[in-house]
Amino acid sequence: MAISAVTECLTRGGAFLISSCKPEDVFTPADLTDDQRLVGQTAEEFVAKEVIPAISDLEGHKEGLMAQILRKAAEIGLLGTGVPEEYGGAGLDKISGMLLAEKLSAYASFAVSFGAHTGIGTVPIVYFGTEEQKKKYLPKIASGELLSCYCLSEPQAGSDSLNSLTRAVLSPDGKNWILNGQKMWITNGGFADVYIVFAKVDGEKFSSFIVERGTPGFSAGAEEKKMGIRGSSTVPLFFDNAPVPKENLLHEIGRGHIVAFNTLNSGRYTLGASCMGASKHVLADASKYAHERRAFGKTLSDFGLIQAKLGEMAIRIFALESMMYRSAGLIEAAVSSPRPGADKSRQAMETLEEYAIESSISKVVGSETLDFCVDEGVQILGGYGFHEDYPMARAYRDSRINRIFEGTNEINRMLIIQMLMRRAQAGKLPLIPAALKLGEEVLAGPSFEEFQAGEFAEEDRALMQAKKVFLLAAGTAVQKFREKLADQQEVVAALSNIVMDIYAMESSLRRAQKSAAARGVSAGLMADVCRAFIYDAMDRLEKDARTALAGSAEGDTLTTQLAVLRRFAKHSPVDTIAIRRRVAAAVLVQDKYPFEGR
Repeated sequence: MAISAVTECLTRGGAFLISSCKPEDVFTPADLTDDQRLVGQTAEEFVAKEVIPAISDLEGHKEGLMAQILRKAAEIGLLGTGVPEEYGGAGLDKISGMLLAEKLSAYASFAVSFGAHTGIGTVPIVYFGTEEQKKKYLPKIASGELLSCYCLSEPQAGSDSLNSLTRAVLSPDGKNWILNGQKMWITNGGFADVYIVFAKVDGEKFSSFIVERGTPGFSAGAEEKKMGIRGSSTVPLFFDNAPVPKENLLHEIGRGHIVAFNTLNSGRYTLGASCMGASKHVLADASKYAHERRAFGKTLSDFGLIQAKLGEMAIRIFALESMMYRSAGLIEAAVSSPRPGADKSRQAMETLEEYAIESSISKVVGSETLDFCVDEGVQILGGYGFHEDYPMARAYRDSRINRIFEGTNEINRMLIIQMLMRRAQAGKLPLIPAALKLGEEVLAGPSFEEFQAGEFAEEDRALMQAKKVFLLAAGTAVQKFREKLADQQEVVAALSNIVMDIYAMESSLRRAQKSAAARGVSAGLMADVCRAFIYDAMDRLEKDARTALAGSAEGDTLTTQLAVLRRFAKHSPVDTIAIRRRVAAAVLVQDKYPFEGR
């Protein structure tokens, strides 16, 4: 078999494509500790008390209100969650950090502002700051005395962030870096005190700097008029011969890309968690409305097509949640097992880099799951979903930005495959041997493989075959295009879709199996959700693989590859209509996502 149940590479990012983990290997919501649950509860209570009542004023950009609420969050320790204890923070574990992002997601503008401060506005100093920089800034960032933000995008360099036009040159006396240029779309920029700014030293060496509000020649422009997340501050920044102290260089000259990309890895992962939480809120609102609204003598919840929407929303959220918690467990396990003599911050940074593939997956799947949910939410509410008096309209508008910032979903799809190929070529991830072994299997012809019997036998078989589908499609594309594969963006996107579906399939399946084993009984509704997701995922990945193969081969070769694909992608029919009805019924019983904490 091309895919074997090995554990040696389970701790490597992307290893899920060529190895099979066990249910006990994955972290799930049921594994949360009491302390971690308390973090989530504290966040929920804060949002309910301080944020939700202020939404109208926040949407209207009431002067100073968002900064005030952020500082209230600091009073109960929420702003210092990512700051080590030795610098005045809470030093929360990575699982608690993810849970916090999820629970603060009820109002997107606050979630974005909070993340810009505690995540991408803090991570660069935590991971790359000098000891002096950490002591100077982190305690005040944790306490809310200083609010922070991240400044990468420019008017002419959005996704192509390394094409920065902002320049930094050393002053003649050698005491300051003189910055000139402009930044765009800076969250928290209107009220922040600390700015993580990227610029090219001497116009060539991409570097990072810590800039303070009040620096001469540095100013913030007017608030942007946005389609969504209207309650957050988003402004352009201007640097006109702005002097930044030499000691405020962050990391090393010419190494700004290391700061930028590792920070984005962190941001992408937490964005996925935020989207997960927001999806749950949308599902709850849609369910409540479906219960209350009557049409043709029935409530909306009695109609099959409404049930199908609620059921599918819950199924997609379950898959996303399973991935997010699995990744959180992997990241936390790596960070909490320090190597002898290793610097904790550097090890954490290296861990984020190791799981950059999973972080990109979280961002793409999270944002697209939320977009699906808000779209269906508006549809369920009908005309009221289109009305600004109902929160669904705001949720719909707010959702759209998630597919753009932290790297567009198109960029992240490209990155997923590029990172996999880079690791394969470096020998860090044995994709090439796995593909060669699959080639031998294909030449040998169909075999009668034995799979474990039991409740999830068909799903286990489908997962194994899905991984073969990826190796088949990716191997064909690499053979055809080799180092030019990145230029074939449509093929790369199709391969990336397969990768994401495989991670979701395996995460969902292992979670359901773990739940069943813990209870000693059938997984019931969780098994239903897992089964429906895998069934639909197999259809999707077969289509994506067909697209990639048709773009990578032709003639008899393509005919042969498509025949192999049909064999690998064959799967048994499932009554997904009945499953979605059962899942919808579980949603409607409580008017919320039915697998919380399970």
